[in-house]
Amino acid sequence: MARVLITGGAGFIGSHLCERFLADGHEVVAVDNLLTGDRDNIAHLFANPAFTFLPQDVTNYLYIPGPLDAVLHFASPASPVDYLELPIQTLKVGSLGTHKALGLAREKGARILVASTSEVYGDPLVHPQREDYWGNVNPIGPRGVYDEAKRFLEAMTMAYYRTHGVQTRIARIFNTYGPRMRMRDGRVVPNFMCQALQDQPITVYGDGAQTRSFCFVEDLVEGLVRLLWSDEPLPVNLGNPTEMTIQDFAVRIRDLSGSKSQIVYKDLPVDDPKVRKPDISKAQRVLGGWTPKVSLDDGLRRTIDYFQKKLASGSALT
Repeated sequence: MARVLITGGAGFIGSHLCERFLADGHEVVAVDNLLTGDRDNIAHLFANPAFTFLPQDVTNYLYIPGPLDAVLHFASPASPVDYLELPIQTLKVGSLGTHKALGLAREKGARILVASTSEVYGDPLVHPQREDYWGNVNPIGPRGVYDEAKRFLEAMTMAYYRTHGVQTRIARIFNTYGPRMRMRDGRVVPNFMCQALQDQPITVYGDGAQTRSFCFVEDLVEGLVRLLWSDEPLPVNLGNPTEMTIQDFAVRIRDLSGSKSQIVYKDLPVDDPKVRKPDISKAQRVLGGWTPKVSLDDGLRRTIDYFQKKLASGSALT
């Protein structure tokens, strides 16, 4: 039994990680300032004696009494809407928050996994993206606050590995979806589903020819757990390599939800990547053959069901 800290534990991916580590028999401490996280995501865990929630802002301090075996640093705004509205907070959690998480791991003698992103590749000139590609990022564009925060996170993590010998793991996470996404967080899955389920026009930016690869959260969590307990200190791509256009993705969601929505087109945001597809050969090699198993239709149906229930309950969909 391990004692695990998860920063951003009330967020979309963080809450699923809390569930997984509890299910595996571990003790979990979740930290979140609820800036973009939601207490409802973890409310069902409060009765579990192995679960503790601490409302802390990791950019200010990170105090965890007692021993820790592992730290998973997932605190950060993660959608374009969030990091465009919260640029300073995004930069601070990627820099100051990462510094505090790494310092805590060093102090406790714990291994640490940090959540990086496919956005470190920017608008890539190499396709699919491999871990040895350095990326094509605009550091002063509107998306730069997120891209550069995560690139800094990786640099600091490797500095702690090389200088202090901390057991570090870096996950470059590609587009992930599933229950507990915020319905209006600005990402393509909740955007399309929110619109389709209410028979509103589905908004596609650009001509819809840009591509993405979508991984169901259950598959991602399996990869993250394997990476944490692995011996790989360098970045590892985690995502689903099945690539499709945004236009086709919008049609798929409309059809699965039984929607009557029309598809409308708006200008592509600045620096929006034209392609995105992970090369996961390294993950398959170092993580015991890990590969996504949940089909796109199955994952989308499960996510649509979640959003339908949220709509039916009248819950706040912010």
